[in-house]
Amino acid sequence: MSAASAASTAPSSPRLDPMFDKLHIASGATTPDRRPSIDTLPPSPLASGKHRIAVIGSGSWGTALAKIAAENAARHSDQFHTTVNMWVREKQVNGKKLTEVINKTHMNQRYLPDVPLPANLVAVPKLADVVRDATLIVFVTPHQFLPTVINDLKRAKAIHPGARAVSAIKGVEVEGAEIKTFASVIERDLSIPCSALSGANIALEVALEQFCETTIGCPTHNDSLLWHAVFDAESFRVQCVEDVNGVSLGGALKNVVALAAGFVDGLRLGGNTKAAILRIGLKEMTDFCLEFFDGAQRSTFSNESAGVADLITTCYGGRNRKCAEEFVKSGSSFDDIERRLLNGQKLQGTATAEEVHAFLQAHGRVDGYPLFERVYQIAFKGLAPAQLVKGL
Repeated sequence: MSAASAASTAPSSPRLDPMFDKLHIASGATTPDRRPSIDTLPPSPLASGKHRIAVIGSGSWGTALAKIAAENAARHSDQFHTTVNMWVREKQVNGKKLTEVINKTHMNQRYLPDVPLPANLVAVPKLADVVRDATLIVFVTPHQFLPTVINDLKRAKAIHPGARAVSAIKGVEVEGAEIKTFASVIERDLSIPCSALSGANIALEVALEQFCETTIGCPTHNDSLLWHAVFDAESFRVQCVEDVNGVSLGGALKNVVALAAGFVDGLRLGGNTKAAILRIGLKEMTDFCLEFFDGAQRSTFSNESAGVADLITTCYGGRNRKCAEEFVKSGSSFDDIERRLLNGQKLQGTATAEEVHAFLQAHGRVDGYPLFERVYQIAFKGLAPAQLVKGL
């Protein structure tokens, strides 16, 4: 990949809030200093001339992203249809349908309680209805459900031929010696270009509009312009880079390292040990991506929110860290801990650790990634958590 094609293609966010004026956070992205006018967005394939946004997923992260997208759609109604549909798997909440609760109260009390949602964000129970005529589709379901979602969309023939997608799903798909990111799975199975969004983004903090950054890996300049317009906000700064694989892998592999960080916390080891685990983990994440994915950029891991920043956040505040700490303290299985602590949400790190192990084993490269392997052995093979740091 040439230096030109590796550059970021969407401009950095404007400084809209004085409280952030003194922040000088360097990024490896080479985005222009000026944000383009919203009028310069690539044209919509719809007869209306406007883009239509749909969000597939309504957990805490999906709801937080849908909130930002709906607010931006309302703000730029000349370029976007203001209604943003969000797919909600129907559940009962206090005897009422979750979709009805969300649409009446404008809150997702199941997954993001007490956070007001914009009135133009509409919960919809039928997947085909959510994506009908959508030109910009956000995938943010637990990765275990993605194959079913894709099959349902293909069966319904609901995807507009001019649509584009972005994946905010953490994890990878492994079949024997083959490994794919979920952005590439969506692109392959639905025949639409797919970007990847990942960063140091705790869902509740994003929804509460606490300042943070995210990274979107895009296949083309036009994709970067569109997704930047959908998600960039005062408190949610977006950088786009032409590294879909790096952004996808950063979001997946950091959950494996977060399990290791949780083991450290459960063992009551100190800051030195945890810092070492983060450094080793970041190195293995970077090496893995560069070894197995063409075009991946080292700077995505060292300079962008999708790399080092997301790793730090997840290793100190994410669900994978919390569940791994409980695994050490309680001796319970991860399945039991997931049921007790995650309120119906899914743990990503254990599934990714198992998939990465299978892939490395198929390639004879298990010994090249000792931290990943120790996490797998502790989570699935009964290795004592105290053995985590032995031989690293």
